[in-house]
Order: sequence, then structure tokens, then C-alpha cells
Amino acid sequence: MNTESNSNKEKLLSLNELRIRKRFRSRNQVLKQSVIYIYCPPDKQEEIYKLSKAYPFEVIINDYSIRDLTRTVICHYDSRVLSAESKEFLVAATEAGAWVEPLVSYLDARLGYTEINLLSSGYFLHQKAFSILSTKRTEIAKRVIDIAFSILLIILTFPIALLAAIFIKLESKGPIFYKQKRVGLFNEEFNVVKFRSMYTDAEAGGAQWAKENDDRVTKVGSFIRKTRIDELPQIINILQGDMSIIGPRPEREVFICELEKQIPYYRFRHAVKPGITGLAQVSYPYGASLDDAMWKHRYDIHYIKHHSTLLDFKILLKTVKVVLFGMGR
Repeated sequence: MNTESNSNKEKLLSLNELRIRKRFRSRNQVLKQSVIYIYCPPDKQEEIYKLSKAYPFEVIINDYSIRDLTRTVICHYDSRVLSAESKEFLVAATEAGAWVEPLVSYLDARLGYTEINLLSSGYFLHQKAFSILSTKRTEIAKRVIDIAFSILLIILTFPIALLAAIFIKLESKGPIFYKQKRVGLFNEEFNVVKFRSMYTDAEAGGAQWAKENDDRVTKVGSFIRKTRIDELPQIINILQGDMSIIGPRPEREVFICELEKQIPYYRFRHAVKPGITGLAQVSYPYGASLDDAMWKHRYDIHYIKHHSTLLDFKILLKTVKVVLFGMGR
């Protein structure tokens, strides 16, 4: 890791020496570089360095000695508190034609998830950058797609749903459907509807995290979970307007109260409607630990930030693969 030293101040004085022999031809080239340069406040260096250990590229932090910026990716973090000299370097690099952008933006594009540990409240206050939050047309289009797909799903999956209901009833005592309070849009609770996949006394001892190979799950329940058939009744929630086809999965308030203590801005996921499936479900394997919840939150924030109809369709296609090949997440 390179750190900023006193000699950097002298190096900043010769900014007219910055040169570029070749520039990037495309964004794709930018996202394939093996090394990127990051400029941040000194007190953030260690945090960024630790996070970067998981990245598929090397980072060089606060190296102001560089003069040849040929095909060099320069990222800045928390630039508002950088010294005047550091800001001058970034401006000069931009003027010279170098690729300069915010670190969070670059990581979003390269990693496919949002590095939540690097976010500040200001990130969430620019609602115009979140088309799903600021554009009425986007909201209407998403609702139309939700209704259309819900009707199509009812037609296509009715025989499957009927068989699931029969097998659930035959295997164990209890109702076919299971209702549970979940937190949705604007932190308002609603009753999510699912096919029952557990024994009726599954939570006799109180709320528990679901886990892999959960002994509370019935044999039929295990199958319908892996194939996502247990989620089909949530079409009712979509038609009622409580949920969307695509969005962060709804969680229970009792778990949210614990997760928000450990995960930055966890409740921001409630700025949009929860979904039957989402980017986190098709990008990250099954898990019920705090670390798993944090990773899924990275994908949920990324989805909210970069939502588009095309992204929704990509998630739907990936979900179909999950259902067909039994890779439930």
C-alpha cells in the first residue's frame, strides 16, 4: 500500500508534467485494469486497503508521484475533505484527459454490487440518481410489468401450485398457506403469503433464522423451497400492491432491528417495494448469517441505485434458471 507523505506536497507542484500517451477506448477497458489509483483522506487509507484485499485488482493509494497517466484509472473517495493540493491533482488529471471518477461508482460498475462500507448519508440524498425513486414513469412501468407477469404466472403455474397444495396437505398437518408479517415499502408491515414449507410448530420457541438443511422444513417444503414454488402465492401480494416481481426480499421486523445495528443503511431497502426475487437472490448463494445478510444488502443497494427495466428482465431470466435447475437461494 502506498501512502501520502510530506514529499507529495512537492510533487503536487509539478502538475504540468502530467502526460497521457494513450487513452481508454471504452468503458469496458476501464473495468479490466489490473491496477487502479485511489486518492482519499489519510484516515480512510487503512479501511480502503482492507476492503481492497477482496477485489480482483490491485490498488495504489495516495501516490502523487505518478506523472504518466496513460490508460490509468484514478478514483477518489470522500474528495470533499481532501486537501487543496490533492484536489488540484485530481482536477489536473481530469484536464489532462485521465479517467477520473468516484471510487464507489467505479466499484459499482466493476464488482456488480455496492460497497456499503464506503457509503455516507449523502449517497442516498441524491434521489435523482435513483431513477426508481424519482421517476413516476419508471414506477408506473414497473407496476404494469408486475401485473402483467402476475397474471401470466397464474396461468402458467396453476397446475404446479395445485399439486404443491395437495402434497403439502398430504404430508403434514396444518394449513396449506402460511402468512407472516414482513416489512415492506416505507417500513410498513404487511402479511406475506407463502406455501407452508415447515411443520406448524416450527417457531414454537420464537423467531429463528432460516438455515440450510433446516430440520423444521418438511420434505415437500425442501423441494418447493429449492424450486421457489413456495413463493408462488406471493402473486397475491403483488396484485394487492404490497410487493413487486423484482426487489429486495422482505424481512421480518425482529430480524431487521438486529441487522440494522450491524449493517449500514439497512432500512434503505424499504425505499422500494420488496420482491419475490431480486438481484441478491440470483447473485449470492443461500445463507442466513450476518455476513450473508451484509452481502445481500450490497446487491439490494446496487439494484435500487441502478434499476432499469432491462435489469429486471435479466434478473427474471436468472430466476428462471434457478427454478428450472433447483438452485434455490
